[in-house]
Amino acid sequence: MARIIIKNGYLKGGSEKAAAHLNNLVKYIATRDGVEKIKSGRELWHATKNQQALIKEILEEFPDTKELFEYEDYLAFPNRENASEFITIALEQHLDKIGDREKYLDYIANRPRVEKFDNHGLFHSGDEPLILNQIADELSAYPGNVWIPIISLRREDAAHVGYDNALAWKAILSSKALEIADNLKIHPDHLKWYAAFHNESHHPHVHMICYSTDPGEGYLTKQGIRKMKSSLANEIFRQELIPLYGEKFQRRDDLKEQAGKSLRELVGQMKSGVLQNDHMEQLITNLAERLQTVGGKKKYGYLKANVKNMVDEIVDELAKDSRVAEAYRLWWEIRGRIESIYTETPSEPLSLSQCEDFKSIRNIVIQEIMLIGSMTFEEPEDTETDLPEPENDLDMPFSGMEEDQGVTNEESSDSWWTDNYIQAKQYLYGDEDNEIPQDFEKARELFLAEAKADNPIALYDLGRMSADGLGCEADADEAYLLYEKALAVFHAAEDEKPWKYTEYRIGKMYAAGLGTEQNYLQAVDWLTLSADENYRYAQYSLGGLYYHGKGVEQDYETAFVLYTRSADQKFPYASFELGKMLRDGIGCMKNQKDSDRRFKDAFLGFVSLEERGHDDKLQYRLGWMLLNGVGTEKDKVRAREYFEKAASVGNLYASYQLAKLILSDEESQPEEVEKALGYLRKEVDTENPYAAYFLGNLYEKGRHVPQNVAEAMRLYTISAEQDNEFAAYRLGKLYLGGEGVLKDVESAVHWLTFAADRKNQYAEYALGVLYLKGEEVLKDVRKAVEYLKKSAGKENQFAQYRLGKLYLMGQEVPKNVQIALQYLNSVAEQGNQYAQYVLGKLYLIGKDIPEDKDTAIHWFTLSAAQGNIYAQFFLDHMDSIYGSRAPSIMLMGTRLLHHMSRIFSDHTPPLKPTNPRIDRKRRLKLNDKKRAAGHAQGDHEQTMSL
Repeated sequence: MARIIIKNGYLKGGSEKAAAHLNNLVKYIATRDGVEKIKSGRELWHATKNQQALIKEILEEFPDTKELFEYEDYLAFPNRENASEFITIALEQHLDKIGDREKYLDYIANRPRVEKFDNHGLFHSGDEPLILNQIADELSAYPGNVWIPIISLRREDAAHVGYDNALAWKAILSSKALEIADNLKIHPDHLKWYAAFHNESHHPHVHMICYSTDPGEGYLTKQGIRKMKSSLANEIFRQELIPLYGEKFQRRDDLKEQAGKSLRELVGQMKSGVLQNDHMEQLITNLAERLQTVGGKKKYGYLKANVKNMVDEIVDELAKDSRVAEAYRLWWEIRGRIESIYTETPSEPLSLSQCEDFKSIRNIVIQEIMLIGSMTFEEPEDTETDLPEPENDLDMPFSGMEEDQGVTNEESSDSWWTDNYIQAKQYLYGDEDNEIPQDFEKARELFLAEAKADNPIALYDLGRMSADGLGCEADADEAYLLYEKALAVFHAAEDEKPWKYTEYRIGKMYAAGLGTEQNYLQAVDWLTLSADENYRYAQYSLGGLYYHGKGVEQDYETAFVLYTRSADQKFPYASFELGKMLRDGIGCMKNQKDSDRRFKDAFLGFVSLEERGHDDKLQYRLGWMLLNGVGTEKDKVRAREYFEKAASVGNLYASYQLAKLILSDEESQPEEVEKALGYLRKEVDTENPYAAYFLGNLYEKGRHVPQNVAEAMRLYTISAEQDNEFAAYRLGKLYLGGEGVLKDVESAVHWLTFAADRKNQYAEYALGVLYLKGEEVLKDVRKAVEYLKKSAGKENQFAQYRLGKLYLMGQEVPKNVQIALQYLNSVAEQGNQYAQYVLGKLYLIGKDIPEDKDTAIHWFTLSAAQGNIYAQFFLDHMDSIYGSRAPSIMLMGTRLLHHMSRIFSDHTPPLKPTNPRIDRKRRLKLNDKKRAAGHAQGDHEQTMSL
């Protein structure tokens, strides 16, 4: 039986609810006084015949009352007291069916045992008194639907967790108002609610009345009811749930680890020829072959339905492994214990492939199978993976770009680049200039005609269409045969007459494993032949192999040379790669000027290609460059135009970027915002980690959607489980802060460590502070300094500043002024006013380092320019400090510097000030004394929070 029960009824607008056959029940409500619970010594006697008859009638009219705590008590002990308790609550919970709104409001506000605030028991989130008659009139005239949730606890639970009084319920319902609005599909600004607490002896409960100021708004789904129960249960039973959630996370990790281990064992047995499970071997083989022909991202959410089904089959077959099955059973067991707190019927276990909590196992299957020897598939080499800081928007990677789409008929055989083939390509991509719409079926028809003449480039394009299901059903076997035939024709043409173009196409097919086994060594040989003939496409592709170390030893310098040779022939993809290498100093010296020049060349080249082909991937890339000012000036308007073009033909990355642009524009219209949110949710469904992170951030901060921390954490978890370090960092912060979520230090450390292991500087800093303070975790100074140094090495100002203080103080670590100065100088040079202030005072006082007035003034000036009033104070009094070298003058200077010691201590103000009240005149005198000693009002170092 659930620990918390929520009954969600509603009073329908525009009709009077009354039922003639329930007349006796209405009369009973109107005349009873707490169901006449008179302590006569007979309350433990067997229920009276009248009570039994009434209970029978209630159960017939309202079968759902069988789920009530009170009915459970009555069945166990069918005495008069339990019968009376059941009749009372059963009628209360169905007043929406046997009375009107005005009577319902009056009943919940004035019934016996209601805890009253004034002359009635009604309350809401505010503190102003409520006038019952006014609210009753408002409700009776309201034309829309009114929801009337009833939330009930057992007496022992209510007393144990402190929810046996109206004030506690007022606090929790006020804090959950935004979530209640979200669950009822009501805009948070439109929600109105009232409640009353009924302190029943067995099962105290709360009646709520909820409605929208917009009568046409709001509806409640089963999912909404479940979320409402879960949210309240998580808050009310917080302390009990913390260890349960910790155990759930551990069992989840155990299951994922065991699934990966079992799959690797099966793959190992399959490679060595000793696998006994023929069905699993066939499933793995089929998926491995199918993945060879799948373009784009190899993630479950990006695959077509038939490929997803293949993955699901493997996951479910894997679940039959006794170790995996036991781990899954243990996870469901703990999930059931959690759900039993807020639902009467915990979820039935699903097959492992259909359990949303274990989407990551599907991707584990894909990753492991792609590692099977020659069956692996090369990802595009031109993937952009730079990610900014977690507070900012995340850039999407460039994926699936076809760098050889710029090949023209001048660079291929005239016998291959026929009018039919050119027209087929126009139908494949659409040609606005010639008013040719995109038509996959027409393109396929023309390609087939060309294929009959053994046109290898037409055969290749047909293979791509078959693999991706464009103009036909996706068919991996047919795609492979078409690729195989195209490769054979290319070989035949090369045998007849060696040519750089055919060498390039053959090399690309070996690199991707299309129509043949993937073979990087062969790919390097063929591409080298073509590149040596100065073919720019081959130079670019070969550069990618050297950059990633595929088929050759990784060699950034050679990659840089090949990219340069290709870019110098106006190939924009190579120019883009050069821009990145010059920017980051990979394979060359950093050179921002040359980087900017190469990015500009790339941008202009992409514009030219897009004008000829209108390819959605190019449109996405151009939008990204305009949005970020790479190779061109930032232009959000033009970026949005390109994203809209690409999104209109289903480019998911463009949809994501378009959604970000719309949601970051304060002038976006509501319909645009809804469209953008739709894009993001669709992206989340395809397991896009960036979209999940971005949407989670919106829910966490309540931007464009009602604030919902639980939903934010769900989305962050989806993103983090796909290796998004920033989502893991946000999860760690939320678990650590405990704001809107159960504080769980163990989970916080887990996710922060997860992010730190992926070199996230913010997570490294957060862990450093945790281990240094030793308040939430066991203090470990060595580990703290290790994490802080990692973060400081990534130019994290907070980490550098804290390390500087540590080494300067010499309390937690051996004192080392030189190291301290290195860190403080580094952060000060980044413009941190607090480090500048500290350095100014160090050089002014001349302790541990030589006194240096000019350097002190330099740092004070920089700090004061940013509004630091303490730095300004010392600048204003510099003459009095240095006016004399007499000891008394120096003593005065020392007194002026009295507050210096405070700079080395953190001062975190309490959430609620607890300063004692003092007399106003006394306060003024104290302030005068502080100013005389060199203090300014509120003198303390600003806290640098996580």
